[in-house]
Amino acid sequence: MIEVNKQGEVWIFAEQHNGTLEEVSLELLSKGRELADTLKVSLAAVLLGSQVGGESERLGHFGADKVYLVEHPLLEHYQTNTYAKIICELIEKHKPQIVLYGASPCGRDLAPRVASAMKAGLTADCTDLQIGNHEIKKTGQVFENLLLQIRPAFGGNIIATIINYDRWPQMATVREGVMPMPTPNVNKKAQLIQEPAHLSLEDLAIEILAEHRQQRKVNLKASRVIVAGGAGVGSKENFKLIWDLAHCLGAAPGATRAAVDLGFIDRDHQIGQTGTTVRPILYIAAGISGAIQHQAGMSESQKIIAINNDPDAPIFNIAHYKIVGDLTQVIPMMIKAIKEKV
Repeated sequence: MIEVNKQGEVWIFAEQHNGTLEEVSLELLSKGRELADTLKVSLAAVLLGSQVGGESERLGHFGADKVYLVEHPLLEHYQTNTYAKIICELIEKHKPQIVLYGASPCGRDLAPRVASAMKAGLTADCTDLQIGNHEIKKTGQVFENLLLQIRPAFGGNIIATIINYDRWPQMATVREGVMPMPTPNVNKKAQLIQEPAHLSLEDLAIEILAEHRQQRKVNLKASRVIVAGGAGVGSKENFKLIWDLAHCLGAAPGATRAAVDLGFIDRDHQIGQTGTTVRPILYIAAGISGAIQHQAGMSESQKIIAINNDPDAPIFNIAHYKIVGDLTQVIPMMIKAIKEKV
């Protein structure tokens, strides 16, 4: 555990793959900028890898004031041991007050290891972060400018606010897609700070000879229009209607966890608390009841059209346009109307 440093910087772990920054790292810069400005401290990105220095300039464009760059051949491929060792050394040296990671497979693996080594708290899968104060009621002691780590809890039935007032740095992983992508400013430059990496082959848990990443079948985060189906679609055969409507609109097909669990569609299309968070300009929800876990992943869509035969379905509480009816009748009518317009 490092000592509390109220003037410490706000850090984000700049995750990269094959020398290219992951989108979640840029999303974190958006919230990191807000937190750093509130605290009146610098926002820094920590970039690890081999021959990745070219991305430092991009981090500056997206809001970072500083970039701590660590390059070493043994950092070419992500491994928990090597990355955690470097991050811990940097934390010990520079003493940030906040460190944020994306809740990606990499971030979810790295953050707990670093938190454990630093004897710091860690909140996983946050959907929002704010700066606020906290009072210990028994003693009346007030802690100012703490990181309020906000996330769904108990299956999404409540929203919990978690704080670490005596274990620093304050650390959290943030879900992909929940923070808006910042607008790049090509005139903004980050201060580049190159740090040494004291690594040897003994630090490697395994030797990676080659790495292959299977691409997702659909990029829901980048889709401007999404047609999603839930358990109410009824069957895998009926789910073809979701695909047909999506095809007519040039949209991406999505689904609830229930629809995925029933085998209607594969998990790459899952939207919600345990899937992808999306913000399309149009979201069509067919046969989706609107459980809070699903709403957590799509409620910020610009326009929501809901189709459900239950007039009391929770999805109607957030929908801009509501169609009460049988989706097997409504969707073919929509497809016909779209084709006639075209």
